[in-house]
Amino acid sequence: MGRNEAPPPGDNEAPPPGDNEAPPPGDNEAPSPGDGSTQTGPAGHVGVPAALPPSAEPEPEVPVGGLMPPGAPPDPAGMFQSAKDLLSPSEAARQLPWLVGELTKIALGQSDLEYGAKDARFKDPTWTANPAYLGLGHTYRLFEEWAGRMVGAVDASWERKARATYLANIMTASLAPTNFLMTNPAALKRAFETGGRSLVNGSRNMLRDMAAGGMPKMVDRDALKVGEQLACTPGAVVYREDMFELLQYAPQTPTVRSRPLLMVPPEVNRYYVLDLAPGRSMVEYAVENGLTTFMMSWRNPREELGHGRWGFDDYVAATLRAIEIVKDITHNETINVLGACAGGMTNTLALGVLAAKGDSSVNAATYMVTMMTNASPNVVGMLSSESSQKLLDQAAAANKVVPGSALKTTFAFLRPNELVFNYVVSGWLLGEHPPAFDVLAWNDDATALSARFSADTGRIVMNGSAAVPGGITSQGTPIDLAKVTCDSFHVAGFTDHIVPWPNCYDLTQLLGGEKELALVKSGHIQSFVNPAKTAKYGYWTAPAGGPDPDAWQAGAMWHGGSWWPQWLDWMLARSGEAKKARVGLGSRAYPPLGPAPGTYPLE
Repeated sequence: MGRNEAPPPGDNEAPPPGDNEAPPPGDNEAPSPGDGSTQTGPAGHVGVPAALPPSAEPEPEVPVGGLMPPGAPPDPAGMFQSAKDLLSPSEAARQLPWLVGELTKIALGQSDLEYGAKDARFKDPTWTANPAYLGLGHTYRLFEEWAGRMVGAVDASWERKARATYLANIMTASLAPTNFLMTNPAALKRAFETGGRSLVNGSRNMLRDMAAGGMPKMVDRDALKVGEQLACTPGAVVYREDMFELLQYAPQTPTVRSRPLLMVPPEVNRYYVLDLAPGRSMVEYAVENGLTTFMMSWRNPREELGHGRWGFDDYVAATLRAIEIVKDITHNETINVLGACAGGMTNTLALGVLAAKGDSSVNAATYMVTMMTNASPNVVGMLSSESSQKLLDQAAAANKVVPGSALKTTFAFLRPNELVFNYVVSGWLLGEHPPAFDVLAWNDDATALSARFSADTGRIVMNGSAAVPGGITSQGTPIDLAKVTCDSFHVAGFTDHIVPWPNCYDLTQLLGGEKELALVKSGHIQSFVNPAKTAKYGYWTAPAGGPDPDAWQAGAMWHGGSWWPQWLDWMLARSGEAKKARVGLGSRAYPPLGPAPGTYPLE
């Protein structure tokens, strides 16, 4: 076995939930500083704190949530209790006079309820021109408002209230009249215009999706091949082991900076969210601007191969191995690192281990949508409880792996209107072929996740142990993040529903060194898939200040366009002198094993 093909690692501990999100619409205009703290839900969404979207997690094998009373069946994610909170008989009785009054107004044609300006479900003019459809639409809007009132009346912890919100959003989204043929005027018109062909196509699409598990198909992945249209920046695999492949990208400039950059992607889904299509790839952008770039490509874990033993600490150990290999290949004593979401969490603890040992191998770090604490309401906190942690620990002890299909469904129901029922309508009712779109294709290319990793993530975030010096141990070493003194650049999404931006800001308070933060006016994935030439989203930026994120934002500077150029300037200033680019990839000890994107993204 060659030096760049390693045996499998051992086992330990691990984290996160996910990262699956479709792109929200965006713009480059700066809202007022208070704009994203809360979000009330017009049109298709029950009111919910912006940091707290509807959410979900693993499935049957690995339920996430509380338990019912003794003798009752398990309650995944504590949802039975949340259903009781949502459907409180006393609150329903209190809302009854208002509800009857509103129904009377609808019957008399005097309702002042309106469709949301951005609610595409009701854009067909029939919803306002036809009295029957207008009454139906108003009744549905009343149902949404009633559900919002019921959620608002839940007097419990934010976690329980968030679970009630999650259920309410699924309930209202699933019962929208636009989801059904006879109450969707656009679908009926399409059927008439096509002589029924749209119904035939829609039936075919529905049968296809039912055979594949029941979720509507959201993207045409056949048109976007990994290694051809996606993940196609030229490079080579220079190291392979059971947990990951290490890719080195070919230089595209006559000279390159002497200090290399190692990218650590999320452990959930494929690495190529950082190397999407040409023109939309952060890898491509880095290489085109003279950065010697490496990428870890995590393997899709398989239970039958024993990958259920992989925990968070195993991923930290793998990252430390990758750092040493990059140093060896490039003959450097120090490198720069970049981590996204769960990959940023992994980097954080890896740097904590290095700092505890007095190892200065990392010169500068970039953290994209990364949180280490439960500072603000978030998806992990919503789904975590003492009971759910016990269930996950039991699955972890049995080395279980959560299938990718379960994770994909989970994250789709974070935004049921946009990521589920939108495609029920377009695919099943209108008979349309799904679009070919790079972010959706990546989102659909789901990978599995070890239960151990998921359990560890929840424990790290919920316990807040990373915020306490010595509160968390990795690689047998107590971690004090304040001793991580390298400079760091942080990226957060203003409307991120998975990793709320105040939690990203909180990480700047835990680390030492000089910290810069870019707050992008977008959601989770689009905050870092923000190409320099075609960016839709502007951002605020400033050095990290005191502990109050809102005070930081109030003093930050607004910029139109992408944050990539500012990050590039920051990175180039920390990447050493320019030198002539090498012709070959890898080294004598780590020769190329095959072209990028490698074999693991195809498993």
